[in-house]
Amino acid sequence: MTPPVEVVILRHPKERLSKCSLEPLRGKEGFSFFTAKEGFSFQAEGHTLLGFEGPTLTPADASRPLLVLDATWRLLPRLEACLRGEPVRRSLPKGLRTAYPRVSKLSPDPPGGLASVEALYVAFRCMGFSGEGLLDRYRWAGEFLERNREILENL
Repeated sequence: MTPPVEVVILRHPKERLSKCSLEPLRGKEGFSFFTAKEGFSFQAEGHTLLGFEGPTLTPADASRPLLVLDATWRLLPRLEACLRGEPVRRSLPKGLRTAYPRVSKLSPDPPGGLASVEALYVAFRCMGFSGEGLLDRYRWAGEFLERNREILENL
């Protein structure tokens, strides 16, 4: 599956690869993975940064590479600190619910927080792409699609 836009994934080094929902996409054309080790920085200018801030993604955002930060919610600020320049901040529609079974004992997940592959799928749909193939190896794909059917049908 080649994405319709370039996708850059910045992963925190403490993110467990065995639990990473994006790992099946590693090595596929159009997906670039970087691990944000000590001293790492990324020039984010000209990229669309997927997060909770900014307007909802639209097809007009499909002209820029998509930047996805992959970490636990607690470690996300450390990844953001690696960014240089000003990315275009965009969010996903409100009301989405993850199917990923989270069990963090350290910090609660934010409302609307999704597994990274779920967020990437919704981002593609918001930009006018099908997202076909993104959820093929995601164990909770069916449950995620069902929980969010109404929102996804309106994209």
